[in-house]
Amino acid sequence: MSDLLARTARYVSIPSVSGNERALADEVEEALRPVSSIEVVRIGDNVLARTTGSRTSRVMLAGHLDTVPGDASAMQVTDEAIVGLGACDMKGSVAVMVELALRGDGDLASEVTWCFFAREEISRAYSGLLEIAAVDPDLLAADVAILCEPTSCVVEAGCQGTTRVEVVLRGARAHTARPWRGRNAIHRLLGPLEAVRAYVPRAVTIDGVTYTEQCQAVGVAGGVSGNVVPDEARLTINQRVAPDRGTRDAVAELRALLAPFLEDTDSFEVLDAAEPAPPQLTHPVIARLVELSGAPPRAKLGYTDVATFATFGVPAVNFGAGDPELAHHAGELVSSDDLTTCLDVLGRLLSDR
Repeated sequence: MSDLLARTARYVSIPSVSGNERALADEVEEALRPVSSIEVVRIGDNVLARTTGSRTSRVMLAGHLDTVPGDASAMQVTDEAIVGLGACDMKGSVAVMVELALRGDGDLASEVTWCFFAREEISRAYSGLLEIAAVDPDLLAADVAILCEPTSCVVEAGCQGTTRVEVVLRGARAHTARPWRGRNAIHRLLGPLEAVRAYVPRAVTIDGVTYTEQCQAVGVAGGVSGNVVPDEARLTINQRVAPDRGTRDAVAELRALLAPFLEDTDSFEVLDAAEPAPPQLTHPVIARLVELSGAPPRAKLGYTDVATFATFGVPAVNFGAGDPELAHHAGELVSSDDLTTCLDVLGRLLSDR
């Protein structure tokens, strides 16, 4: 087994569900501390390693340490792949980042920061990147950033924004033996659910890559007791937003979609909103990454911290090991070939002059 595959297996074996990244952060820090040519900084459960020479530009490689909930002990290891929670999203790429940092600064064309951060898989308000920015924003300064999210080693440009709204529909309680005395709020969900089910995705092409928006019901709640007509029902909806517009426009569109089913006593609340980020394919480092990858770029359909770096004024792109279609799946895996390709492409990019 290669050192890179073994490192990936080690990281996958360490549970790091969001909010519980300390053991993995310790492991990454311990690996990087002995490298004399890089500075290592620890902020909470975030680890940054950075060169501190006099090169005129800086590239950021960033990746999150956390996973969605699951059982890390179910990992399987072969010479071809690692199967297990977080293998694809994104401990394989974290292992690649560590391997690159262990090389030190000897053959680099620019200064480099490797940023391993916590709490990406939960609400953006808890993001480790925001924690770092609050403590020392200079640590996140760069001319360009590469988010090592799983992309099958293909450049995925920009990212879609995301909104999450909750609609509360109200009725009147009654005994289920005499439902005519009340009004069933759960039954009122039929209209909004059908409207969301019938939603036609909107597609837009920007700089040659196509973003396709989505709208899905992701939560339903209601009910008082087994013999009570419910007087309240809640529907949670998630919408993905292309980078040619903002979340405010998307929320207004969603509000209009649901307006025919809402009454004065009902409510519509935005629970979460994260803005999209446009592609940055003309940036010379990103253009070179596309060239080295050997494949045409595509749009990032999900939300990533490319958008967070955009708020910092740093052009960013997604590139990493692992098939994004497998992220968060029970059979999540990353192949040895993908890990090797990711290491090779990023290594060539960082040393490219």
